[in-house]
Amino acid sequence: MAEDDNKVYDLIAATGCPTGIAHTYMAKKALEDAAAAKGLTIKVETHGQVGIENEVTPAQIKAAKAVIIAADKDVAAERFAGKPIVSVGVSKAIKTEDAEALIDKALAAKPKGELTEEVADAGNETAAAEKESVGHIIYKHLMNGVSHMLVFVVAGGVLTAVSFLWGITSYDSTASDYNSFAAMLKIIGGIGMNLMVPVLSAYIAESIGKRPALVPGFIAGMIAITGLPVASGTGLIDASGTGVGFGFLGGIVGGFLSGYVILGLEKLFSGLPKNLNGLKAMFLYPLFSSFVVGLVMLGISGPMASINQGMMSFLESLEESGPIILGLAIGCMCAFDMGGPVNKAAYVTGTALLTEALTAGVGTETYNFGTNFMAAVSAACIVPPLITTFAVIVGKKYFSQEDHDAGIVNLVLGCTHITEGAIPFMTKNIWPVMPIMMLGSSIGAILSIFWQVHDPAPHGGFLVLPVVDGAAQWVLAILIGAIVGGILYVLFKKHEYEKNGNKVIA
Repeated sequence: MAEDDNKVYDLIAATGCPTGIAHTYMAKKALEDAAAAKGLTIKVETHGQVGIENEVTPAQIKAAKAVIIAADKDVAAERFAGKPIVSVGVSKAIKTEDAEALIDKALAAKPKGELTEEVADAGNETAAAEKESVGHIIYKHLMNGVSHMLVFVVAGGVLTAVSFLWGITSYDSTASDYNSFAAMLKIIGGIGMNLMVPVLSAYIAESIGKRPALVPGFIAGMIAITGLPVASGTGLIDASGTGVGFGFLGGIVGGFLSGYVILGLEKLFSGLPKNLNGLKAMFLYPLFSSFVVGLVMLGISGPMASINQGMMSFLESLEESGPIILGLAIGCMCAFDMGGPVNKAAYVTGTALLTEALTAGVGTETYNFGTNFMAAVSAACIVPPLITTFAVIVGKKYFSQEDHDAGIVNLVLGCTHITEGAIPFMTKNIWPVMPIMMLGSSIGAILSIFWQVHDPAPHGGFLVLPVVDGAAQWVLAILIGAIVGGILYVLFKKHEYEKNGNKVIA
């Protein structure tokens, strides 16, 4: 047992974001700083990409006065039943002033006077809690799936991209540039990418229905990517005679369906004797949930395939509208909330298109569109942190030492495709910093599309330059976006500096 497990705290918190890289730890620091400013002790459990760190114990939960959840993924909130709880998205806790407000709200939710034994009992369901909005609940379940999916996308996508170093057809045993090692990388990477939708579906389901929901979730995800054999004449059979899959959107629908089917089955079987709980978990839940989910997924195959095709057609129509329209859409989405839901929508769309591209194969129209779209998304995500780096170097006297140091660190974060490093700068001045970031990202995306850059890797930033087709143009596009945005940011800070009597505003 760790020494820290014996300590008690005034407050317990849990933070988590979909990528588990930046927001998670920014929220942790803000909550710790806010608690320290109020003379309170707090233990913050983080749900990052490496797993759960600084895990709270049942005894610490019981002893705490209140609980704060700042997460966009499942953090096993049922552990905190019976405690006063405030639950918000992780982005609402990354500023110290916001964290202070959350602490005040959590403490205000507790019973007057000393914490009663009834409230301290984790089994009591009646304690006050801030009710989550329906939108945030849905988003949290979705992001739980996305956070588990991303590592498969990154590993599979990068390995697939690396296989192209030996030649664009080096995985093909009939090609002149065939290489057995490249073929092996392509196979491994392809398996990783193919697991994207099943993992997404399964962990959306798991967030809703916990472990029993994993089975129907995985099955729903597999149905979404492989399709189901159906009768001829329905329009759902491809040339090989296999049912047509309905992709990424089908995986999302299947995940939510699986989770709520499990919740329904739990209510349906709640009257069974407790000594049959093992039978429910091992037999009844997986059997009935898989049957119901499979039937429903079959029933919605037609509409979902049409919707999926319609979405792809819409994106292709944006491409036909020219690089400016498509690049503006990508750039503004990626820089709008720096890793939040809008940014994730653009990134996940990019990875879905990239998966289809890599499946279609090099040289196909699908490959060219998907890898070009991914290059634009990656450029748009890389630009914002580099804007801050350029600004703190060129306009050093207009920034505090803390901001200057953060901007220098953002050089590393930006070059490795971690957009979140720009968040502290934007949150200090939403206007005009957000529009500046969106403009810079849009420039990077537009130029990537215009110069026909193709990026077959879904993450990694400049680390994947060897596999980028048009690497020099891609770097140039990113640098132009960063410099334009950086100049505008410096001009804003200069104006702010002079307006404040030649003093730096922290």
